[in-house]
Amino acid sequence: MQKLNTKRRLFISLIILAVMLSSSISVATKLPYNTIYAQNVTSNHNLNNYSVSSNNNKSDLSGANLTHIGDIIPNQYIVTLKDNATINEQQANSTISALSDESSANGVQVLAELPSAGVVIIKTPPNSISALADVTGDPNVADVEQDKVVGISSQTVPTGVQRIGAEPLTGAGSTITNTTTTTTQNQLVQAAPSTVKPVNATIGIIDTGMDLNQPDLNVVKQISFVPGVITGNDDNGHGTHVAGIAAAKDNNIGVVGVAPGAKLWAIKVLDSTGSGSTSSVLAGIDYAIKNAKLIDVINLSLEGALSDAENTAIKRAVQAGLTVVVAAGNHQTDASSTSPASAAEAITVSALADSDGKCGGMGPATSRGPDDSFATFSNYGKVVDIMAPGVDILSYWKNGGFNTISGTSMASPHVAGAAALYKSVHHFATAEQVLAALDNLASTPTTICNGDGHGYLVDRSADLDNVAEPLLHTTHLIDHP
Repeated sequence: MQKLNTKRRLFISLIILAVMLSSSISVATKLPYNTIYAQNVTSNHNLNNYSVSSNNNKSDLSGANLTHIGDIIPNQYIVTLKDNATINEQQANSTISALSDESSANGVQVLAELPSAGVVIIKTPPNSISALADVTGDPNVADVEQDKVVGISSQTVPTGVQRIGAEPLTGAGSTITNTTTTTTQNQLVQAAPSTVKPVNATIGIIDTGMDLNQPDLNVVKQISFVPGVITGNDDNGHGTHVAGIAAAKDNNIGVVGVAPGAKLWAIKVLDSTGSGSTSSVLAGIDYAIKNAKLIDVINLSLEGALSDAENTAIKRAVQAGLTVVVAAGNHQTDASSTSPASAAEAITVSALADSDGKCGGMGPATSRGPDDSFATFSNYGKVVDIMAPGVDILSYWKNGGFNTISGTSMASPHVAGAAALYKSVHHFATAEQVLAALDNLASTPTTICNGDGHGYLVDRSADLDNVAEPLLHTTHLIDHP
């Protein structure tokens, strides 16, 4: 029996060695998607080695000078457990405990245990193929993949709320000024009286955190999964921008979001450079699943390499009752090649370029294409479910500021806000029902422009597939069955 086990381990070791060699040869020729970045086209990404503490599930960025989405984090792996091994929390904890004991005996360090997401993050000794083979050969393990760098991917757009017909639109605009842009608020939305009630829904923003001192954001919970950072405060700006698009209050100041005043959970998984790892995102998703009874929608405006573990975690999140909205990505490629965009259960969002908040293509050209066109940077493909404004979007920034940026990162929170609006009335709607409601009101190629925001694209030349995804429109959404 011992001889058979030895031969089996040797066979698995040879297979893993072949895969590792293949990976190291091919990684240089692939697009840099495995690092997770926030979806800013203008971001300057510089990331070091990333690890996770077994005590607090936080990452440690130090060491290897990883600089691109898709960079492999040396000796660090994501272990996805089989469904029958994580059928409930007790079973998952038992499975993980057994795997941890087995791994430690072989010199493998368990960095994070994420039972709700059904994954374990491990670190092997350098060049220890046999230790990894033991983990791969465990009967409760479905898959093992290398941890990689991920991050944000944004660009720029005001007028987004008007373009999707978000309500209410009353009152007069005020002037917003910062060092990079001067814009009147009514270019984005006309503010309503301060007595407008907050939307009764909760959105988890898995991102760079939020400006916790921004009074126009209703932040009710915050947590950090970034090493050395003890709060979910935003030291980058991207997460605050995303949160403002989704849910800035309707109170006569600043900007207003799609779901004004909705409760916000700041789940920080990306650092001050907008960078993190697949394992950090998994920690954020795991946290959201554990709190699924308190959260309605989660938004992931970030992009990384194709990850079975991440896609599986999103499936688990949806099964737990969450509606998951994700950015399609900003590399003008098929979104099925990246995660979380490729997750079948997520609502994947591509970006529209719009300059005047109206259909018909009569506005000036944007920084990323003509008015009413498919954004030149946006990913596309059959996995994309819906489109929303994502070019030159005005919203809040860190330290109380404003910024105008572009990206599918900006398109995604428009949809997350719309999903929260729907959930505020239809509390028990599933993610599938939310998407169906959005689709039923969305603009399509047959929609006749009403001279306002309800109408389709004029130019789809940058959409390099044959799929004309619907364009988000939220007027009467809360009245929709």
